[in-house]
Amino acid sequence: MRRTVRFTLNGERVEAQVAPHETLVEVLRDAFGLYGARESCGQGLCGCCTIVVDGTAVSGCLYLATLADGANVQTVEEGSELDAVQEAFIERAAFQCGFCTPGFVLMTRQLLAEHPDPSEEEIRHYLSGNLCRCATYPEIIEAVQLAARKRR
Repeated sequence: MRRTVRFTLNGERVEAQVAPHETLVEVLRDAFGLYGARESCGQGLCGCCTIVVDGTAVSGCLYLATLADGANVQTVEEGSELDAVQEAFIERAAFQCGFCTPGFVLMTRQLLAEHPDPSEEEIRHYLSGNLCRCATYPEIIEAVQLAARKRR
């Protein structure tokens, strides 16, 4: 049995018909054509499916879409212009294949909202739930530091 779920998606009120077992990442992809959040491990361990719900990063592969009813949902696709974090990731070439990049971008935004000038140790700790198979970690750290400077 499907249920109507209404929420704000990247600033726009939307609704979708979802099954009780569907995850938020599935609904974002199938109902709205948003492919930034990607399911990789299916266990909430890699960060590729990161989505921000009511200001908190969640693993979209585990987060049931029905729980988003009435919520504010943000994805990497939010906004029509690149923000400081996205610019910094591009400038520092903090990606290779790009599969993990959306999750890193969202987590970096959240980190900088909480800690505008993080130390390298804080960056490493905060992003420890995001995995990059291409091993661009040094460039990711540089991109976060650059984004922090750009946002000041």
